[in-house]
Amino acid sequence: MTVPTSTRAAVLIEHGKPLHLTELPLPSEVEPGAALVRVSCATLCGTDVEIWSGKMSFPGMLPMVLGHEMVGEVVAVGAGTRDALGREIAVGQRIGWSESTCGECYGCVVLREPVACSKRGYGFLQRSDVPPYATAGLSEYAYVVPRAAKLLLPDAVPSTWAAMAGCAAKTVLRAFTYVGGLTGKQVVVQGSGALGIFATAVAHISGAAKVITVGAPESRLTLAGEFGADAVVDISLGSDGIVERVRELTGGHGADLVLDFAGAPTVGPEAVAMAAQRGQVVIVGTTGPVSAPLPLGTVMGKELTISGSLNGDISDYHRAIEFFGAFADRFPWDRLFGTPVGLSAASDRIEAMHRLDEVKAVIDPRLP
Repeated sequence: MTVPTSTRAAVLIEHGKPLHLTELPLPSEVEPGAALVRVSCATLCGTDVEIWSGKMSFPGMLPMVLGHEMVGEVVAVGAGTRDALGREIAVGQRIGWSESTCGECYGCVVLREPVACSKRGYGFLQRSDVPPYATAGLSEYAYVVPRAAKLLLPDAVPSTWAAMAGCAAKTVLRAFTYVGGLTGKQVVVQGSGALGIFATAVAHISGAAKVITVGAPESRLTLAGEFGADAVVDISLGSDGIVERVRELTGGHGADLVLDFAGAPTVGPEAVAMAAQRGQVVIVGTTGPVSAPLPLGTVMGKELTISGSLNGDISDYHRAIEFFGAFADRFPWDRLFGTPVGLSAASDRIEAMHRLDEVKAVIDPRLP
């Protein structure tokens, strides 16, 4: 096929406004280590919604192409391009990709943490008005830069699942690496979006004695039950009511582990209040405005362990793909995803997620 020189894309120009459908240029040649991909599936993440609404914003981030969970077919490839496991990438293969890292900074070399790379290129960190222009999911074609983390995808894992593995699923799995074994523990998952529901399933599979999912609306809490929640708590109870209900469900002791996948301003104080003596709290979803003050006296008095967990790296991405392969029949994963739509309907789907009407929107840029 003829390699395209431009691509149709849905560009965010102003927070809270419809995406702008436009043509973006593509690089004139594919560099060594890079690939040009025709996007076949992009699943929208809560971060995409926060960026669209303006809840997550910083100077100079716009304009940009949203979508950092995506897969597609390779249409052109640079010399020596391989995936993260050293496998050669060829035209026609299906790949997913994640953050790019420099390999030279303190985070990369000393900490050996891709998420700590000082030059990390990932979704909302890449503008659409400077080269390479289109690197994200809401475009017909995307340029996968040389140092982006790439993965060849197994045929057995559907594209929606594989796309979700690129952020939501890998973020959840990384968070669980901080907590050790879950056998016999009582676990609270704060949040009933895609991350919270996926985390509910992971906790259930991992042997938790009881999994309690806190969130809203009722439809999402019902869905959480299908993914292993033993009990659910509606946030309409308010902070005091939520904490009281969790304590009731845990026999008055509180939760051994509390995982924040919600990010609401009150989540931190609620997590500390509902945690058991010597419990663990992992903060994953707090990316927006300043939260309510954390009661440090309670942290000390309960001897809590609090960890932060930022996104995930290529190892977590690989594990997420393996997870979906291993547990393909364990839960109704397809229930997390909406009906695929084209780029022209992407704005509507983002607004639907913002209203909590949809758990995870699916965009197929090949559709009208």
